[in-house]
Amino acid sequence: MLKKLFNILTLLIVLGLVCFTLLLLHSHNCTLTFSTQPRSVANGNDTLSQMIKEHEKQLRWKMETTEMVAPTKKTLGSCPDIPPNLVGPLHVEFESTRTIDEVREGLSSRLQEGGRYKPPDCISQHKVAIIIAFRNRHEHLKHWLYYLHPILMRQQLDYGVYVINQDGEGVFNRAKLMNAGYVEALKQYDYECFVFSDIDLVPMDDRNLYRCFDNPRHLAVAMDKFNFQLPYNQYFGGVSSLSKSQFLKINGFPNTYWGWGGEDDDIYKRVIFHGMSISRPAMVMGKYKMIKHVRDKHNEPNPANPHKLRKTQWTMDKDGINTLKYTVKEIVKDRLYTFINVDIDAPPS
Repeated sequence: MLKKLFNILTLLIVLGLVCFTLLLLHSHNCTLTFSTQPRSVANGNDTLSQMIKEHEKQLRWKMETTEMVAPTKKTLGSCPDIPPNLVGPLHVEFESTRTIDEVREGLSSRLQEGGRYKPPDCISQHKVAIIIAFRNRHEHLKHWLYYLHPILMRQQLDYGVYVINQDGEGVFNRAKLMNAGYVEALKQYDYECFVFSDIDLVPMDDRNLYRCFDNPRHLAVAMDKFNFQLPYNQYFGGVSSLSKSQFLKINGFPNTYWGWGGEDDDIYKRVIFHGMSISRPAMVMGKYKMIKHVRDKHNEPNPANPHKLRKTQWTMDKDGINTLKYTVKEIVKDRLYTFINVDIDAPPS
């Protein structure tokens, strides 16, 4: 009688432990499969020990084989060909007392070091380096950065801004600085498109896309200084874009145009002589406002430059990116731009 009572108590204890184990496992969202084969309870202590060990074994196996579902990472698609957030005509003014620090504070959270940007919600179809020939124009730079960064962001470009500063006080050479900017930008990233811009020109419509096209692109087609008209059909000044292959096809820009004037027309001729044509946006979208200023010291008109244009067809393959020589003096990565100071061996003014 006592033996039978002991067996009943042992069975009740085992059932209680099984129920407790099931409740515990259920609270951890785990499901265990128990053997349905009958078990002997003749030796209560041995049976209880075996069942507990088997439950622990099954629990360990279940935890080891259960796949942990990792949070899925959203795969970004390509940005649309036509950016959806463009606003069209813009109000542009340069009378504001804004400072470069205020511009930096307003834009830095969206930019990477060196003036780099990538769209956060799609993969840009355009890797663009913005190249600016520069010297002593910091007052203009703050306005340019204030307007251009938001425009380029809305255009969903994968871009970087490179300010190529001519070291020293020698005669200025815009085209040679642009060549140096092309080379230096490619050391930073695998850009496919290059926009060459004057620092004093700001677009008045963000539908004027800073990207490359099937042919070299002249972007600054309607400046306020020219009453929003193209001054002449061959004009290629101010702001232009060329793909890497287009730039190399024309051997880059000439290195020999010291001082103001002539290099834009030389570049236009290089394009035409190499069998390409110039593309342009519509006048209504290609409007630009120029920051008024006096002509820079050491950048006076050079009377020798116009005569060089007569020889472009014979000099363009011997004067360009394949003959470029310069020395990098300093590279500083600001949040808004990459500043590259170069010595281009300029003659004294």
